[in-house]
Amino acid sequence: MIEKLRTDEHELVGQWYMENGKMKADSVCKRIQRLVAEELTEITFDESGWDTLYRDLSDGRYWEYYYPYSHMHGGGPPALREIQETDAKKKYHF
Repeated sequence: MIEKLRTDEHELVGQWYMENGKMKADSVCKRIQRLVAEELTEITFDESGWDTLYRDLSDGRYWEYYYPYSHMHGGGPPALREIQETDAKKKYHF
């Protein structure tokens, strides 16, 4: 069962770690992936194509899926942060 976003959560940042010589995603990465696949509604991408805007229909909050470690291979592990509607409209032009 997926843990939905709580009202006291404003940002989730995933991490990668090495296990037996292989890079693995931590539980936060896995939760982020499940949230964007099952709980959040995709709205649009930014101009770069790297950041994606989502909306949590259960409470109306906007969430931005992004890669805070862009210097890493593939953009690094993902993150999800709450973004205010005015900021979302400005960045994502919707």
